[in-house]
Amino acid sequence: MEDLINQLTTILRRMWKFRWPALISAWVVGIAGAVVVFYVPDKYEATARIFVDTQSILKPLMSGLTVQPNVEQQVVMLSRTLISRPNVEKLIRMADLDLKNESKAQQEALIENLTKSLEIRGTNRDNLYSLSYRDADKEKAKRVIQSLVSIFVESSLGASRKDTDSAKVFLNEQIKTYEAKLEEAETRLKEFRLRNIDMQTADGRDSASRLGEISKQLEQARLELREAENAREAAKQQLTAERQANTSVSQSLLQESAVSVATPELDARIAEQKRILDALLQRYTEQHPDIISTRRLLKDLEEQKKKEVAEQRKLALSQPASGGTQQAGLAAQELGRLLATSEVQVAALRARVAEYSNRYAQAKAALKTSPQIEAEAAQLNRDYAIIKKNYEDLVARRQAAVMSGDLDVASGVADFRLIDPPRVSSRPVSPNRFLLYPLALAAALGVGLFVAFAASQLRPVYDAAYELRAKTGLPVLGVVSLVLSDDDTRKSRVDLLRFLAGSGSLVGVYVIGLIALTIVVSRQVG
Repeated sequence: MEDLINQLTTILRRMWKFRWPALISAWVVGIAGAVVVFYVPDKYEATARIFVDTQSILKPLMSGLTVQPNVEQQVVMLSRTLISRPNVEKLIRMADLDLKNESKAQQEALIENLTKSLEIRGTNRDNLYSLSYRDADKEKAKRVIQSLVSIFVESSLGASRKDTDSAKVFLNEQIKTYEAKLEEAETRLKEFRLRNIDMQTADGRDSASRLGEISKQLEQARLELREAENAREAAKQQLTAERQANTSVSQSLLQESAVSVATPELDARIAEQKRILDALLQRYTEQHPDIISTRRLLKDLEEQKKKEVAEQRKLALSQPASGGTQQAGLAAQELGRLLATSEVQVAALRARVAEYSNRYAQAKAALKTSPQIEAEAAQLNRDYAIIKKNYEDLVARRQAAVMSGDLDVASGVADFRLIDPPRVSSRPVSPNRFLLYPLALAAALGVGLFVAFAASQLRPVYDAAYELRAKTGLPVLGVVSLVLSDDDTRKSRVDLLRFLAGSGSLVGVYVIGLIALTIVVSRQVG
């Protein structure tokens, strides 16, 4: 610590020897700084505040029907990119700042100066933006801010419309492309269906399902055919028995044969129930409810037949023999009609069985090639569905883009409200002479100290024996002391007073200047 203090003391003693050059340098720099600060032109600030209202009642109402852009992000990006070269050039033309430019260099200098001077400050939360510009000419500053406000509003509208138009153009191009793809897919699907028209069904089922359905239809037709054949055989047997009975009865037993009567309606119903019972027995067991109810009905019919036969026999005994013969002829006719009906039904069912058999054979043969055809059809349908979906989505998006553009035209991207119109401050905002004058004084004093320090380092003087010994590395044999006379002491004091007066004068001049500046500014405000 002592060594450090000794070093500082030595440096100060050396600097003291060059105090007058340092004082002269401080005065020169102080005068130059005061003149520069005094002649710096005053600048006036023109400002304006804009509130961007991004909330619109139409946008929530049109939610889901139109594309809702991030308006806040667009406005923030617009505010950050507003001070660009094209906008600055447009601003120069609008504010008539290029009237005095005579060369391209002056134009470039003006653009660069405006780019650095224009300021846009805002808060993302409040969407409130402040525009400011400083210039020595009040009217010029005001014109610049007015033009900047106009560019700010117009750029937002133009950007929104440009984005909407670009989106429409892009969507129209994509729709044309997908329209051509959709036509190609439809053509391929149509050609495939024409090539394989025999394999298609209205319900869209595959070959295995169709084969199973045809097999069920074939089994049902065969079952109905067997039922019809059994009914026909029963009718033949009854007709044969009836004819044999009619031919074998002799004349002597005519009255007795008249007693034998027939019930064709009940016989037909009994035969029908037997046919139904036979069909049910082929599919179900004896305990099935349908079989039980059919047997019960068949039993009731047989009992009813017995009663009618008994009644008709009583009636026949009371009538002549010719009545019995006529009754037997009617029974034979009825059985003949029943047999003819059975023959027709059997022929129709045989044709049905043949047709189903043919269809079954064709479906079974097509089952070998159907998987490949169905896979190709599935791929074509899938490609067509994807392209159609994309096409419909693009058409819907284009309609949404059109509605979004109409919505922007109707409500605007945002509502720009001019909170504070462009105005210029009545007092200069720069330079801040109250700050620049002390800075100039500090710079002058700093230059003086630097000159004294530099001179002491360039022309070093050793004030103590230990410094000389440390610097040269040689032994010091002795020291000769200087004894000042009274005149020398008086001269030193006068010199010190002069130095202090010179330094104080420099500081005093700056203090007087600050006082005078304060008085002038207060008078301007009053």
